Amino acid sequence: MPALICAPMGSDVTSAGAFVDFDITVCGVAELAGHGTTGITHVLSILDPGSPAPAAFDSFGKHERLDLRFHDIIDDLPGMQLPQPEHIAALLRFGRRLMRVPKAHLLVHCQMGISRSSASMALILAQARPDRPAAEALVETRRIRQRIWPNLRVIELGDAQLGRGGRLVAAAVARYRHVLERRPEMALAMQQLGRGREIEAARGAA
Repeated sequence: MPALICAPMGSDVTSAGAFVDFDITVCGVAELAGHGTTGITHVLSILDPGSPAPAAFDSFGKHERLDLRFHDIIDDLPGMQLPQPEHIAALLRFGRRLMRVPKAHLLVHCQMGISRSSASMALILAQARPDRPAAEALVETRRIRQRIWPNLRVIELGDAQLGRGGRLVAAAVARYRHVLERRPEMALAMQQLGRGREIEAARGAA
């Protein structure tokens, strides 16, 4: 991700408040080591294919973990693994199990804690609260982790599987537009990463 998005930051934690009944921490790989003693019960680990489980997990207590491996891309690129429907189905099943655990504390991470993780967290929140507008899941995601740029492919697949009728996609696009209004130079950076479709969506929604 471009430097303007992935500047160093501490991980963020929500006490769940009125939105869900479990705690959430979102972080990047470099931040994992600080969470071995924070009572994590569930881990959603999203990294590139072939990446081993981070060594930091050795310091964690007993927890349930789902390892997903796909690249942070939104369209097919040679030699890279696009997020697939089965990845999203797996993370949603994981989210449903989480909801049955009293006092659960979920940690979601990708490489930087910005794109794959924020999109996945938004889907877990939207699934947990089907009674709330889809846009609120993105608002809560942003409250938990200040700098997010949700992976559009992950959001599109999750929107379809949750039957949200494009409303989660629209909320993600609104987030892109919000970032671009304040940092217009991000458009070129994202296009160079092969994510021009996110930029086009934001501009089309303006």
